[in-house]
Amino acid sequence: MATSYLSPGVYVEEVDRGTKPLEMVGTSTVAFIGESSVGPVNEPVFITNWSQFVKTFGDFQNSEHLAHALYGFFNNGGARAFVLNVGTDDADGDSKKEKGGGGKAARYVGADKGPGARTGLKAFEEIDDINIVCAPGQTDPVIWDAVLSHCENMRYRFAILDCPEVIDKGGVNKLVKPRDSKYGSYYFPWVQVYDPYKGNIFQPPSGYMAGVYARSDAERGVHKAPANEIVRGALELRYNITKGEQDILNPKGINCIRAFPNRGIRVWGARTISSDASWRYVNVRRLFNMVEQSIEIGTQWVVFEPNDQKLWKRITRDISAFLLRLWRQGALFGKTPEEAFFVKCDDETNPPEVIDAGQVVIEIGMCPVKPAEFVIFRIGQMQAGGDISE
Repeated sequence: MATSYLSPGVYVEEVDRGTKPLEMVGTSTVAFIGESSVGPVNEPVFITNWSQFVKTFGDFQNSEHLAHALYGFFNNGGARAFVLNVGTDDADGDSKKEKGGGGKAARYVGADKGPGARTGLKAFEEIDDINIVCAPGQTDPVIWDAVLSHCENMRYRFAILDCPEVIDKGGVNKLVKPRDSKYGSYYFPWVQVYDPYKGNIFQPPSGYMAGVYARSDAERGVHKAPANEIVRGALELRYNITKGEQDILNPKGINCIRAFPNRGIRVWGARTISSDASWRYVNVRRLFNMVEQSIEIGTQWVVFEPNDQKLWKRITRDISAFLLRLWRQGALFGKTPEEAFFVKCDDETNPPEVIDAGQVVIEIGMCPVKPAEFVIFRIGQMQAGGDISE
């Protein structure tokens, strides 16, 4: 706004009175960490298609699991990935071992040596766009823990973990599971896929699941559970799971991949590995990740604004408009917006002592849509008069 008018004339001023719409952040950019005998080491590379991956890291003969994971990811609908090669342990990979440092688990966990020199999972901390993290074929509890800790610390990331290829003699009841976390999911069993050099082989499911996540997000939205979806490229399963066996695995948060007659091989589970019932489902956790990150990025304009009632109303207006859009898309449960969410930013959440501390506090509540995991039909006979028989 002009500070003074010194001569006659017409003056046009721009006044910002409209809403500042919040944009939904992406949800399906995947970080893959694995081993390849070719390509850069400890350098995240942005990959958008299979040909680009082959050009950078080689094909199926250059890695045990990484190439198949990326092929399955793109084949199932994935489109954006960051790939980090931690190097190999083979004899002719000494230089790669030195850069990666130590044994396999040290190489994956990585080290923070400062900007541009971070290794392993630490290198992904420099990239903001990542939503999902996979370490294909890695079943060491140390690596599981490192991937989960990375996602928990970065707040807006979700881990997809692989089960061991072979289970112990105790059966599915003895299947080892990662530690409790609301930021990860776990899939069983491995899938059989075609390898042009070895024929049909079994591969870990995480890369394929990441593609399913991306496909479900694109077709339905992040609020839709990534389950009851076909696993493209899967020919058979390492273990054919019965309903009774899934009755054991599902309550533990172990998501099963099952083969159904005439319906193909499908993802048949949508749970996190958390014991907290509030964060039981994958889609609920990922929806909140998206909403929280979108709000954080979309409200940066608030910083250093005068902390008064006008600011509180503007914040409430912008966030409410964003959540209303989510509700209309079917991501929130409720017949009306008032039943689906609330946004509170007033003198109750911002008393004088909070304002004096330079803070503005906004309370947000959402009612997410949860998957219909158990579909129950109650069927009874009807009598001639139309009454249902007891």
